Amino acid sequence: MQVSSESPALKLVVVGHVDHGKSTLIGRLLHDTGSLPDGKAEAVIRMSERRGMPVEWAFVLDALQAERDQGITIDTTQIFFNTDKRNYVIIDAPGHTEFLKNMVSGAALSDAALLVIDAKEGMQEQSRRHGYILHLLGVRQVAVVINKMDLVDYREERYQELTGEIRKYLSGLGLEAAAIVPVSAREGQGLVAAPDKMSWYAGPHLVEVLDGFSPPVLPTDRPLRLPVQDVYKFDDRRIIAGRIESGRIRTGDRILISPSNKSVTVKSIESWNTPSPALSASAGQSVGITLSEQLFIERGQVISHEANPPIESNVFRARIFWLGRKPLEVGKRYKLKLATNEQMVDVQSIETVIDVENLTSAAGDKLERNGIGEITLRARAMLALDEFSENPKTGRFVLVDEYDTVGGGIIFMEGYPDQRSSGDVRSTNITAVEHRVTPDMRARSNGHEGGILWLTGLSGAGKSTLAIEAEQQLFAKGYQVYVLDGDNVRFGLSSDLGFAPEDRAENIRRVGEVAKLFASAGVLVLTAFISPYRADRDRARSIAPDLFHEVYVAADVSTCEGRDPKGLYKKARAGEIKDFTGVSAPYEEPVTPELTVDTSDKTVNESVAELLAYVEENFSLTGNGGGR
Repeated sequence: MQVSSESPALKLVVVGHVDHGKSTLIGRLLHDTGSLPDGKAEAVIRMSERRGMPVEWAFVLDALQAERDQGITIDTTQIFFNTDKRNYVIIDAPGHTEFLKNMVSGAALSDAALLVIDAKEGMQEQSRRHGYILHLLGVRQVAVVINKMDLVDYREERYQELTGEIRKYLSGLGLEAAAIVPVSAREGQGLVAAPDKMSWYAGPHLVEVLDGFSPPVLPTDRPLRLPVQDVYKFDDRRIIAGRIESGRIRTGDRILISPSNKSVTVKSIESWNTPSPALSASAGQSVGITLSEQLFIERGQVISHEANPPIESNVFRARIFWLGRKPLEVGKRYKLKLATNEQMVDVQSIETVIDVENLTSAAGDKLERNGIGEITLRARAMLALDEFSENPKTGRFVLVDEYDTVGGGIIFMEGYPDQRSSGDVRSTNITAVEHRVTPDMRARSNGHEGGILWLTGLSGAGKSTLAIEAEQQLFAKGYQVYVLDGDNVRFGLSSDLGFAPEDRAENIRRVGEVAKLFASAGVLVLTAFISPYRADRDRARSIAPDLFHEVYVAADVSTCEGRDPKGLYKKARAGEIKDFTGVSAPYEEPVTPELTVDTSDKTVNESVAELLAYVEENFSLTGNGGGR
C-alpha cells in the first residue's frame, strides 16, 4: 500500500493483558497490509517451523532474544506501518505486570490506542488497569479488539457479552470505544477485510477503524510553553535552548520566564546552516533564542507569552500510577521531573486509592506497586506547571527514587490556587512613608506590643468563638485588641470575592495586609479565618514576620461536622456548596504553629484559657515580655 509521505503519522499504542495476542495481532496486520520488509514474513515462517509451532506472527516485533525465549513483550516496540489513508507508528506495549512502566511510556507517546481483549479469557485485571492508564494519560481515541474469536468458535453471543462488559467499564472512565471489533489475529479474520467466519458482524474491520481516527495535530493552538533545556554562550551571545512543547514563538515577542516572573523580548531565533535567520518557530521544534536583555535563566524554567503564563505553585494534586517496589507513603520525598525541571517533592497526602476492577475510590495511607490513586505533592520551590486538561505537555510528570522511575501522573489543581503574582506590587510611582511614632512608643503607651494571632482551622473548629471571647477578656484586662473575622471581612473588604481557590488566596492576602496595619499601630489583632492553604498563611507571615503568631485551632472533620453551627457541612454534602474546606476542598494543617488549641475535647472556657495564657506570656502589659 502507498500513502503520501506528507500524511501525518498517527502514533497508535496497542495494550492489553499478557497473552491476549497483541504482538500477534500487530505482526499479522503488518503482513496482511503488505507493510513487512522483503523476506521478513518468510523468516518468521522458517523460525516458527524450526520451533515446531504454527506461524507465530509475534516474532515480527520481538526484537529481543529474551522475549522470544519467554514469549512476552518486555520493552515497547515501535514499527512503521501504513494503509491507503495514512502512515502509522505502532507502539506494542507489554502487558505483563512487571513491565507496566514500559506500557505507560508507550501510552504517553500515543495519539490513539487499541485495547486487545482475549475472547475466551475476557477482561482481566491488567486489561482494566491499562484502560484506566489510557484515561489518566488523556488518550481519548480508543478502539477495542476482541481477539482469538477462533477459540470461542466465532460465537456472536460471546462477542455481545464482552461488548456489554467493555462498554460499561470504559463508560465509567469517561471513555467511549470508537468500535469493538471481533478478530482472530492468527487466522487473519477481521483485520483488513470483513471476517467471513463471522457473518453476523456488520461493523467495520480493524483497518477501517484505525483509518477513522482523527489525525494528530501539533498543539500550536495552545499557549506557548518552551521549557528551558540549557543555556549556551557563543561569542557575546547567550542562547536559550529548548523544545517548544506547545504554541508558537516569534522574534519581537514579549515573553515571561517562570517561575522567576521576569519579562523580556525575543531578540532572535538562532538557526544553523540556513541562508537567513528564522523569524518564528512552533510546537515540536527545538530552538535556540537570544533575548533583548541578559537575564539569569536556568534549566527547568518555562518560557511563555505574558498573556498566557503557566500556573505557579509549590503544591498540586495529581492522579498517579505507582511503579515503585516500595509503597508510596505520606511524608516520603521523591525527585519530580516535570518537562526539563527537576525538584524534590514531598507526598503531603494520599486522598484516594482507586480500585481499577470496579472504579471505586477509598481512603488509604499508602499506594502499593501498580496502584493508582490521587495524591497531593509539595515542593520547596515554586514550579511552573499546567493542568493536564489544559496542556498535557506541561501537565504530566514522573517521580524518581534515587535512579529508578517509580511513578508517573497528571496534574490537576482542584482546590488549590494559582500562586502567581499574589504578592506583586503593580502600582507605580509610589514611595513608602515612614512613621514618626515608633513601635516602641506605641508599646509603652499601650502597655503591650502589637501582634497578630492568626487562628486557623476547619469551619466549626471554634476559631470565631475563641477569638470573640478572648477579645472581650483581653479588653477587660487593658489590651488594645480587635478581631478580624472571616464572615465579617467578606461583608466589606472582600465582598467582591467568592470561594474559588484564587479568591481564597486573595482574601487571605488582604487580611494579612490589614492585620499588619493593626499590629503596626500597636493593636493585638486576632484573625479567625479557615485559611486552608499553607502557602497563604506563610505569605501572611512574610508580610509581618516579627508580629505573626500562628494558632492552630484543631478539630477533625467529623467533630466539626457534628457541630456544624451554620449548617454548612450539610449543604456541602448535598452539593449545594462547592469548594468547601474539608469536604470538597483541601485543608493543609500547620506544620509548626506557635500554639495548638485542640477544641475537640475541651470546653470553650478551657480553650480560651490556653489562648489567654499564650498572650500573657508573649504580650506583656508592662512592655517587658512582648514580641517573639
